Amino acid sequence: MAFRFKELLARDELVRVFALGRFLSPVTVDLFALAGGFHGFWLDQEHVGLSYAEVQLAAVAARANGFDCFVRMAPTNYAEVTQNLEAGAGGVMAAQIVSAAHAEEFVTWAKFGPRGMRGVNTSGRDAWYTHRSQGEFTAAANRDHLVAIQIETLGALADADAIAANDAVDLLFVGPADLSQALGVQKDHPHVWEAYAKVAAACREHGKHWGTVPADPAFAERCVEMGCRMISVTGDVLAVRLGVAAAKQAYQSLFPTD
Repeated sequence: MAFRFKELLARDELVRVFALGRFLSPVTVDLFALAGGFHGFWLDQEHVGLSYAEVQLAAVAARANGFDCFVRMAPTNYAEVTQNLEAGAGGVMAAQIVSAAHAEEFVTWAKFGPRGMRGVNTSGRDAWYTHRSQGEFTAAANRDHLVAIQIETLGALADADAIAANDAVDLLFVGPADLSQALGVQKDHPHVWEAYAKVAAACREHGKHWGTVPADPAFAERCVEMGCRMISVTGDVLAVRLGVAAAKQAYQSLFPTD
């Protein structure tokens, strides 16, 4: 049985996800689904520039495999937030947020009134292509769509408590690469773990969940011990790279050693 990410998080389950972007295809989604153990994926629109049609295709593939999905996007365009949700994504995540006020602006783009300012259009997938009434649609969208905020800048880290306190933010997602860069250290530096501890404490205080992209298995285990409930362990590019490496290793006698 398929569950939305918000439902799984509400049950305090460990949500296992993967990233898609550069090898976006229904076949890629199928392969991850057949591997088993994943609850869904996130789409990297920030770095790949995915179109409405590509998000729509990915969302269809997600539903066909019992997956949920959300779109990681730059918080620069109100219209793209609603387009991603109307394309069928289960939620949106804002990258490069710099303050609690910045996070609140993104929230208002993702929520209908009175909580937000999202424009109403019932022709999209989240309104079941006009099958839902306006009232039913807006209430369900405000209730069901995941809204996540990335903690990867010094400003977002400083405001982590206020962001976690936001009633419409469901998930804080720590980006260790950009966060470590902002801190001027490597991913395994104590300052990074201090930042993780701050986010974890803010989420505990306000009854919220947090997620991350771990640097390696030991990193992931430490995050889970700290309370992480959404873990993004791989993605399309990494899976292909590791698959190529595994194939070469299996047939190493056929490849030159230098």
